[in-house]
Amino acid sequence: MTTFDQILPELVAILKGHQPTICKMAPIYVNRDLNGRVRLIIADKWQDDADALQTLGLITLAMFERLGTHAFAPSQSIFFEESIDTVQHGCFSAPLTDIDGVWVIDRLATEGNWSTISPIATGVPRVVFFSIKGGVGRSTAMAATAWSLAQSGKRVLVLDLDLESPGLSSSLLPNERRPTFGITDWLVEDLVDNGDAVLRDMIATSALSHDGDIYVVPAHGVNPGEYVSKLGRAWMPKVSTNGQRESWSQRLQRLLNTLEKKLKPDVILIDSRAGIDEVASACVTDLGAALVLLFAIEGEQTWSGYRILFQHWRTTGVVREIRERLQLVGALIPEVGGTEYFSDLRESAWDLFVDDLYDPVKAGKTVSEEIWSFDESEVGAPHNPWPIHWNRGFAAVRSLHARLDDIEPDQVKGVFGDLITGVKRATTQEEQMPHD
Repeated sequence: MTTFDQILPELVAILKGHQPTICKMAPIYVNRDLNGRVRLIIADKWQDDADALQTLGLITLAMFERLGTHAFAPSQSIFFEESIDTVQHGCFSAPLTDIDGVWVIDRLATEGNWSTISPIATGVPRVVFFSIKGGVGRSTAMAATAWSLAQSGKRVLVLDLDLESPGLSSSLLPNERRPTFGITDWLVEDLVDNGDAVLRDMIATSALSHDGDIYVVPAHGVNPGEYVSKLGRAWMPKVSTNGQRESWSQRLQRLLNTLEKKLKPDVILIDSRAGIDEVASACVTDLGAALVLLFAIEGEQTWSGYRILFQHWRTTGVVREIRERLQLVGALIPEVGGTEYFSDLRESAWDLFVDDLYDPVKAGKTVSEEIWSFDESEVGAPHNPWPIHWNRGFAAVRSLHARLDDIEPDQVKGVFGDLITGVKRATTQEEQMPHD
């Protein structure tokens, strides 16, 4: 029996026996459909080549015999494509390991595949707060960061994109300051070209702004309305009358660009959904974040989740595009035994980063500018966590706006200081955008 995880290794083994002909026919695309069945896409000129057809016959027969239910009958296993150079357009493709000239195109039921990394946005710095699992104090840390940035005079735009578990707005806004609409409302209204009608009434200003400003765009408005029904439509792509298709993450990017132009913030903080799903994928990989904060607590659940994600980036060949934006955050460092706990956290993080993100360093060699790697205890290394210390006063996120209203800055610094300092350093620009 062949399972999904064995498809590509089996295919590599099959194609290795025919590499000279495969190289001659390149490029070849492996199309893996929504059900996990594979076909080969090949330029139609090879239909007239007897040697190529003979090799393809052997390959498709082997696929049928070795891939089981993940293969089609040999007569249905090949698409001959006239415009082979256009096959990749609009799709993510990755090279098939160890076989030159062969690429894999995955057809997915969702559009969030974590494999397309958008360039860093050229405007305002964007920071994503992400965790592989919930309950790690991510939203609280983000609210405290926004508060501190505003204390220093920054204009901060905060977006609650944890649409399926919203809560950030409650940490920054009392009920009476919450706006009428939220991001989910805009995503639904935009499908019928009505997004501008709700845009103005989905932005609130936090009373915690002080010297700067904190603009909050929540997941939903003060009255969520038919939130479940709206949420089921929020991920929809938008198709124009001329047939042009815009994915939901592209629509989200358009909203973010509009808000940036309208509010002219100095920094944008994005609260991502936890876990490896489509919303988190858009936040981490599609919105042009300059800094992605990976919240972690010590434990196998944390590291196995991040390992899956890191290995996917490495397998799909995009790890170099994303890794320099990443920074681990050590969440909820306990009051008792905190030093030992933090040491274990850093060691586990280093093991993970060495295995899946850092460049290998040969024995006897030292890290150089050409090698992207770090020692375990190196200050400033992305695996070296920015610690957040558990504090009873900050445990209740619902009352955080009241808590921050009269708190001493030193108390915030004692809990979130390393995080706040790191975010400020990462988002400081020599030339800020003008606030006309």
